[in-house]
Amino acid sequence: MNDSPLQVLTLPTSPHPDQRPGTNGLRKKTHVFQSEKNYLHNFIQCIFSSIDLRDRQGSTMVVGGDGRYFSSTAIQAIVQMAAANGVGRVVIGQNGIMSTPAVSCVIRKIKAIGGIILTASHNPGGPDRDFSIKFNTASGGPAPEAVTNKIFQLSRTIEEFAICPELRVDLGTIGKQSFDLENKFKPFTVEIVDPVESYANSLRNIFDFAVLKELLSGDNHIQIRLDAMHGVTGLYVKKILCEELGSPANSAINCVPREDFGGDHPDPDLTYATDLVETMKSGQYDFGAAFDGDGDCNMILGKQGFFVNPSDSVAVIAANIFCIPYFQHAGVRGFARSMPTSAALDMVARATKIQLYETPTGWRYFGSLMDAGRLSLCGEESFGTGSDYIREKDGLWAVLAWLSIQAVRRQSVEDIMADHWRTYGRNYYTRFDYEEVDLDAAVEMMLDLELMISDRAFIGQAADNFEYSDPVDGTLSRNQGLRVVFKGGSRIIFRLSGSDSFGATVRLYIDSYEKDINKIFQDPQVALAELVSIALQLSQIHERTGRRGPTVIT
Repeated sequence: MNDSPLQVLTLPTSPHPDQRPGTNGLRKKTHVFQSEKNYLHNFIQCIFSSIDLRDRQGSTMVVGGDGRYFSSTAIQAIVQMAAANGVGRVVIGQNGIMSTPAVSCVIRKIKAIGGIILTASHNPGGPDRDFSIKFNTASGGPAPEAVTNKIFQLSRTIEEFAICPELRVDLGTIGKQSFDLENKFKPFTVEIVDPVESYANSLRNIFDFAVLKELLSGDNHIQIRLDAMHGVTGLYVKKILCEELGSPANSAINCVPREDFGGDHPDPDLTYATDLVETMKSGQYDFGAAFDGDGDCNMILGKQGFFVNPSDSVAVIAANIFCIPYFQHAGVRGFARSMPTSAALDMVARATKIQLYETPTGWRYFGSLMDAGRLSLCGEESFGTGSDYIREKDGLWAVLAWLSIQAVRRQSVEDIMADHWRTYGRNYYTRFDYEEVDLDAAVEMMLDLELMISDRAFIGQAADNFEYSDPVDGTLSRNQGLRVVFKGGSRIIFRLSGSDSFGATVRLYIDSYEKDINKIFQDPQVALAELVSIALQLSQIHERTGRRGPTVIT
């Protein structure tokens, strides 16, 4: 304990007009947080101010992240401001590192008032790259829209922030650190914890680790290859998959978290996880997976690099859900997918007579359903899958779910997928991202598209601007994306995304349903070609955005 009480200061500041948090928090280029006066401090103060003073006094907050550049500096400021704003204890992952699903897990286990996660997810890190501050509430899930709106409104009028500038925390040593502050009867406590153990305990209660250990290290074990892409999941893969479940140490690569992710883009898809894809094509490994920077997203691959579309992944887990012991005991309350995700999950829900929810993009919508006891399994096309044991998507959970299915069925990834298509039909699916396009041009294109599909002359298919009425609290979310739905279930979807640090991103989704068993093994490009052509003709997206093609195709 420090010898003398630390001074708490209230310092003047001025608002920044651009601090509206999106579905992934406040995401900007790192230099914005570093160089714009009080930019970091303003937003952190607004997070604390959004919590009623009576609730935050003496409360516990969790802090973690993917260890990207600027994280350590930001954590010191967060702790200094937490102390000055009446928080009694802050729990932090060692070296400031804790995956997004692990933060959600810890919030729920210790009944914290919330948590702050420092990550820009799959975006690259570094002085010239991206940084983000995300607030999760006491449920463990991303702050709902009412909370993020409140934070934004506070950011527009903020005049001062509270801080204890002399307080410094040792992030590297596990254990408790106590600090005396002015005018506080109890010491302020910071607890540095193992970022893996509490989360691993939860997984042990969900999956049969003995069965998984036999699959990964028994007499007839499969060969796996896991790529953490120098993100936070490397710590979890090494401890859980390698040390506990017995997978060879060399089955996990890029497991040391780096603040710039080794100079790469920590996005687990076919565009960026190319090293894993090429390795899997050699045929040496039976199962492959990659994870993003903060550990909430995943990509599943089979032998010879067989790619499992994320929309298919959640559908396969749903169809085989009782291969996971957790659901044998807890039952299944419902399935959900984001609107742009393919309707593959719908087919399983229909066959099993389990309720299916279609929500806007953003995990917070799933969290509302989970909190109400209506949802057990959910997924998004953007490589996110999860269940109701926490309130975040979880890349490692998805991998263990797939391995559990393989352990029970004793089939390869590709055979499981082929059987699924034969049973439920196949949703051929792709997404085109047009990134950093002119915002005005993008908005004008979307408005013109909406007028076109709303016209009575636009016949032969259903079309709308998707809106969602939350069945729990009745909250209405409008303008969530333009949908054109064809007879038979195929869809074209256009959506503006607000997740990028600057510019606009237009996303085009193509979902083509095929139930003819003779056509479920086509080349996806061939199967999707007609709908892609229709979408480009409808939108004139290349002409309207000035792009000859998308930045990213997934």
